[in-house]
Amino acid sequence: MVVRNELSDEQIDRVFQALAASTRRDILRRTIAEEQSVSELARDYDMSFAAVQKHVAVLEAAELIVKRAEGRERLVRANPEMIARARALLSRYEDLWRHRIARLDDLLAEDDPDARPAPRGSTIP
Repeated sequence: MVVRNELSDEQIDRVFQALAASTRRDILRRTIAEEQSVSELARDYDMSFAAVQKHVAVLEAAELIVKRAEGRERLVRANPEMIARARALLSRYEDLWRHRIARLDDLLAEDDPDARPAPRGSTIP
């Protein structure tokens, strides 16, 4: 499987919007484990079938899930390619922040006399 790494700003907005709701995160988790019908998904939530359909539509718009028809049912499964792309994006953000924190640590160490190595020939009490 080839994973495209770059997401457009619109795609990023849709992914984060989709993941902002706990119900949608749960639907995504459940459809990673196995393909399920929208009806099966709806049974486990204290909301209307239409509300669950709306959550599924948000996930589908973000391309985090794929919906297909099988007879009268609509089956939903997670889209591993988009999940991998979202994960890569989050990993880049994590790398950026780790690098910034490391730079900050270095700057703070420069200002801390106790963090500097002792001059040669001196003893530290």
